[in-house]
Amino acid sequence: MNDVHNESCAVAATAELIGSKWTSVIVHDLSEGPRRFTQLEHACPGISPRTLSERLQMLEHEGIVIRRSYPESPPRVEYELTPKGRALLPIVSAMRRFGRSWLVEAPPAEALVAAAGR
Repeated sequence: MNDVHNESCAVAATAELIGSKWTSVIVHDLSEGPRRFTQLEHACPGISPRTLSERLQMLEHEGIVIRRSYPESPPRVEYELTPKGRALLPIVSAMRRFGRSWLVEAPPAEALVAAAGR
């Protein structure tokens, strides 16, 4: 029997990466350019600073995000997508289209059922 969800499955590996909570939202926000930590916090209402820090560290470890520190006073740190991170943007765009069509701006389920019965 062929296990499609083993460690060599590209779909499973990608889902593992972007499937963790907040990751796709962070990547989406960074698609608009470099962001500071507080900007990312505001873009992700409800995320704790600890969780945001952990996600950014994970994304940095995976080569999705680069962290840049500037020797200023006060110190400035920005996060930016790498080429590998920018390669995720078509997936995030597809998620946005699906969400707009079927989740956020979708008609109520009853309307879809009624329309299908016509």
